[in-house]
Amino acid sequence: MQPRNMSMSGVVDLAAVKAAQEAKAKAEQARAEAARQGGGPGAVSSADLVIDVDEAGFERDVLQRSTEVPVVIDFWAEWCEPCKQLSPVLEQLVVEYNGRLLLAKIDVDANQMLMQQFGVQGIPAVFAVVAGQALPLFQGAAGKEQIQQTLDQLVQVAEQRFGLTGLTVDPDARPGVAPEPAAVPAGPYDALLEAAVHALDAGDFGGAVQAYKNVLSDDPGNSEAKLGLAQAELLQRVQNLDPQRTRKEAAEKPGDAQAQIAAADLDLVGGHVEDAFGRLIDTVRRTAGDERDAVRLRLLELFEVVGADDPRVSAARRALSRALF
Repeated sequence: MQPRNMSMSGVVDLAAVKAAQEAKAKAEQARAEAARQGGGPGAVSSADLVIDVDEAGFERDVLQRSTEVPVVIDFWAEWCEPCKQLSPVLEQLVVEYNGRLLLAKIDVDANQMLMQQFGVQGIPAVFAVVAGQALPLFQGAAGKEQIQQTLDQLVQVAEQRFGLTGLTVDPDARPGVAPEPAAVPAGPYDALLEAAVHALDAGDFGGAVQAYKNVLSDDPGNSEAKLGLAQAELLQRVQNLDPQRTRKEAAEKPGDAQAQIAAADLDLVGGHVEDAFGRLIDTVRRTAGDERDAVRLRLLELFEVVGADDPRVSAARRALSRALF
């Protein structure tokens, strides 16, 4: 079988500007953290660059990781002879890219739902996920040189459009074992965090946003500042909204991304967490292109407000994955 879709010419069209900005910000924070900690929590062994993925771990191992590094997906099966030729080549190349790519191997016999969601018609089939965006690469066996050209283009697009420079590979790291993070002394952030809280209490949401950003510019991993910033930005957005008009527009225009985003903000501020999440997930299903990506990004921002440990966030993440794929 001849390889198809080796060109990466359509990739840029799938990357909305906001998606690139969000992914680039995350990558910059990760790089700063890694530099501060001498390799940081993102350091992995070369053996960790090739992983087996199933439906249960797809969100964690592919979607979430794709905000750090482009994830190449190899759909294969034990009975597939061309797969046995292609898979070792992919594995070798990904290791040679030294952390700029991650390879996720998916056995189609054990993961029929993922095969259907990606629209796989035959195997071997190779896709990529970059910042949550699924991209078809090629189907069928291919030569190493052709594959390398495609992966070179993927790495280039991921870096230029999304700011994804990959993972740090530590030759001394043990496979599957996350390295111990280096101890980082707490910075003198109490005054800034207190100023942010006072600004929130006074209704100065812009001042609170700036105070939290000042902390994060120095300490990108500060969880209190991350949560505070997400909350302050939400309050700033709804400050001048007319609730009645906003909800009326959302009801009249179910396919209008911006109307649904504004209404979801109001839902969350009013304590209607599941309504806010459900509204945006439904809108993801109805929209496409830049509008769909704007809705997805706002949903991720609202996840930050509620907190990753909240079961409603976990449920909504699963629902979002189903809506996207």
